[in-house]
Amino acid sequence: MAARKRIRQISRLLVANRGEIAARILIACREARIPSVAIFSEADRNAPYLHLADQVVCIGPGPAAQSYLDADRILGAGRSSGADAIHPGYGFLSESCAFAARCAEEGIIFIGPPVDVIRALGDKAGAKRIAAGAGVPIVPGYYGADQSNARLAAEAAALGEPIIIKAASGGGGRGMRVVNNRTQFQSQLDEARREAQAAFGDDTVLIERFLSRPRHIEVQIFGDAQGTVVALHERECSIQRRHQKILEESPSPALDADLRARMVNAAVRLGQEVGYRNAGTVEFLLDESGMEPQFYFLEVNTRLQVEHAVTEMRTGLDLVRLQIDVAAGQPTPALTHGVAAFGHAIETRIYSEDPERGFAPSLGTLAHWIEPRGPGVRVDSGVERGSEVTPFYDPMLAKLIVHASTRSLAIDRLESALSEFHVIGVDTNIDYLLAIVRDPEFRAGETHVRFLEERLRGWRSEREVPDEVLVALAAEQLCALPAPKLRVRAESESIAAGPTSAWGEIGRWRNV
Repeated sequence: MAARKRIRQISRLLVANRGEIAARILIACREARIPSVAIFSEADRNAPYLHLADQVVCIGPGPAAQSYLDADRILGAGRSSGADAIHPGYGFLSESCAFAARCAEEGIIFIGPPVDVIRALGDKAGAKRIAAGAGVPIVPGYYGADQSNARLAAEAAALGEPIIIKAASGGGGRGMRVVNNRTQFQSQLDEARREAQAAFGDDTVLIERFLSRPRHIEVQIFGDAQGTVVALHERECSIQRRHQKILEESPSPALDADLRARMVNAAVRLGQEVGYRNAGTVEFLLDESGMEPQFYFLEVNTRLQVEHAVTEMRTGLDLVRLQIDVAAGQPTPALTHGVAAFGHAIETRIYSEDPERGFAPSLGTLAHWIEPRGPGVRVDSGVERGSEVTPFYDPMLAKLIVHASTRSLAIDRLESALSEFHVIGVDTNIDYLLAIVRDPEFRAGETHVRFLEERLRGWRSEREVPDEVLVALAAEQLCALPAPKLRVRAESESIAAGPTSAWGEIGRWRNV
């Protein structure tokens, strides 16, 4: 049991992130009456989230390594602004043990779990050993310190085929290789190590039996300042492209009451084992290939998840506000008396990418941006009309979350909302998401991590932008034209011409 944490008033909070999660945290600060500081790179100088902050600080050029990943610049912004707390959001430095430790050294509250917890769970192999010690099922595999080629090859042979090689410090599919044939093992191991070293500075790997079509299910846990660890229900995240989630829902259609209870209890036991505090997510793989479904521990994300809004919609809790309260040592009655959940919630991630070209990022200016509205519809966005999508950051533009009394109604609501979401200026995955929610197997709840490659292989969009949207955009552009100019003849002397027409300004394009 963790020691009781003393209450410490937060006087100013710096948000060490950008985009929609920065906006989400800044709104929570405003509601908590905590003065806020937003940081931004030169590429984000006109970002919408900056208007929500009480103070803004530029921390460097566009590349993340020179701005949002630069701990010195961020801590410097904290000192100059007088911030005594930092919320890292997700991504960037949110799971950096070194950054959390530096915050502690400077007397700054890091809004996340304790440093030793981040360190213990940040290593995938070490986290597996902790889970096994807490009685949580783990996938058969090798998680040892001996990383010699001979030992790894022997362990892979003992597991049989197929197996999966994973970077011990990895995530997002980097440093991961599936081996279906023993003769490919060494080459795949070499590739996984190189990728892991480049991405994480650590080429340590683990080897597991490969589960071909599992579901990906996670449990939101929360540890309060008094040492209590609770679970805030589960989320299913099986719809993934390139090992990255694009659709999450709660509750999972795969779990009955008994399986749900066992999975939730396992997540809480693991949290108690390490003295977890603040928000975290325990992730599992659910294997349905045998006579009885079996779940296995995957990893712990020691931060707020992108899909936290799904849990918020079902429980009515503000997880960001709870994070801030727990970090300050405040009591959290909402977590100690059991948390009920109602209805069904689904989240989709809106990306600036082209699914027809392997999900390649799409760059440009958002000439048109219309978000859906309606009962049970929430949009967390980090952009607006006129925003620039640059090559420096993750291409997620927004999250669309819906809630309804049943899964069927939530899917209908999501389909309607996606149909009303209009973006012009960049390619997006909106039509691709519509294809998912219209798929009969998805509607039946028959999902797994290979769903997209099996069901949407070779997908092509058939939807066109509605005529009324194009007309509105054309009218908007015409109204925004600059004042008439005097044209000068190029051939000889300056001869003033009369005012030019709008049609002259936009060239030969016509809507006829």
